[in-house]
Amino acid sequence: MRIRILGNLVILCATVALSYGMQATKPHYADLTAPIPVDGAMHDKVRARSFDVRLDKVVFARQLKTNQFGQQKLLTTSGLWAVVSTSLTATAASTTVADGTWQGPTGLRYHQTERLGYRQDMPPHGVDPGLEKSGLFVFEIPPDQISGASLLVAARQFGPLDAQARISLDGIPTSADGQPTDVLPEYDLDAPQGQTLQGKS
Repeated sequence: MRIRILGNLVILCATVALSYGMQATKPHYADLTAPIPVDGAMHDKVRARSFDVRLDKVVFARQLKTNQFGQQKLLTTSGLWAVVSTSLTATAASTTVADGTWQGPTGLRYHQTERLGYRQDMPPHGVDPGLEKSGLFVFEIPPDQISGASLLVAARQFGPLDAQARISLDGIPTSADGQPTDVLPEYDLDAPQGQTLQGKS
């Protein structure tokens, strides 16, 4: 009788342990419904479900110059500013591309800065089929999150099971310590494109 009770207790404990293990290790709902990544490289066209995106250029700067409400402002950051220039096109119907995220090599994610307010060249980007549109994504990132990073672009921030472009930033020239080799002391968002790296630090 005692052996039977002990056997039942062992079976019960094993069942409880197995149930707990299955519950603790099962995928979370957010993981099951996460956006589906579509991988690509810099300068390549990456096709998501509702839009195409091409990463044209990344500029790093210590300070960002911008015009806000008719006044010029110089924005500083504890890390580096990363100004990402992209080309966007809708695939089948007019749509909006609203979400950009910088994913560092350790998996840390940095959403686009909110310090610039509304600008026509920043998200949300309205795009149409057959009409390529330039769009900026601007981030504040630590220098150690540049080498091996990726740019994530999606139609919206919370898009369960939607496609998300994941563009490798391996084309960015970096030094042995992982820091970008070209860093501007100041970048003017309102100046014509093609600012040089004169006076880089």
